[in-house]
Amino acid sequence: MINWFKKENYKEYRDRLLNAFPLTLHDDVTAVLDILPFDINDVKLSGGQVHKVDNLIHPNNLTVQLDTKPLTIPGRLYFNEPDKAKENNLTETQKTILNCIYLRHHDGYLRQRRLELLADKNEYWVTPFTFQLLGDYVLEILVVLDKYLTDKHLDNYGRFINENPKYWQQTESRMISYWNEYYRRQFPKLKDYLGRQLADRIKKSELLTRGLR
Repeated sequence: MINWFKKENYKEYRDRLLNAFPLTLHDDVTAVLDILPFDINDVKLSGGQVHKVDNLIHPNNLTVQLDTKPLTIPGRLYFNEPDKAKENNLTETQKTILNCIYLRHHDGYLRQRRLELLADKNEYWVTPFTFQLLGDYVLEILVVLDKYLTDKHLDNYGRFINENPKYWQQTESRMISYWNEYYRRQFPKLKDYLGRQLADRIKKSELLTRGLR
């Protein structure tokens, strides 16, 4: 079995996470990466169990455009949260980066909690990380996202959609698929499902921004 936890192999993880943020944030992202527990493969699950994994970052990536520059964001992350004291020593920008990273975590409860910590953040580079949660299967995350979407966030989403129209279509399709798979009994009509309502809010805002409606 490949040992992903030798120190000389951390470079792969660091490079992949650096590529998920604009170059202007390089030093801040590096400071965040320095406190991530890449040396532990005993992953804590939401039920309290511990599971060993072979790779702390799933091989799948998402590539999007942000200000005409490509960002490559990992599909799923499996490493644990950092030491709380080290996290508290980060700057506000670095804490925002950390919260964005954990929005890709496999644990839905952790994604929800980290999204709650981003409620007052509206930097454009945060958008790809919160936007992908529109296609999340965890309803409680959509509830947090519903509270999160201020006019400023909606403006950023419209801007992001204009840069990534295909990804917007994929996200909307994923949202409908999860409704059909998990929530159709609870919400027989798609229009009553929160994911659909969020997508419609964003779509309306984006159309208004472009003067199409």
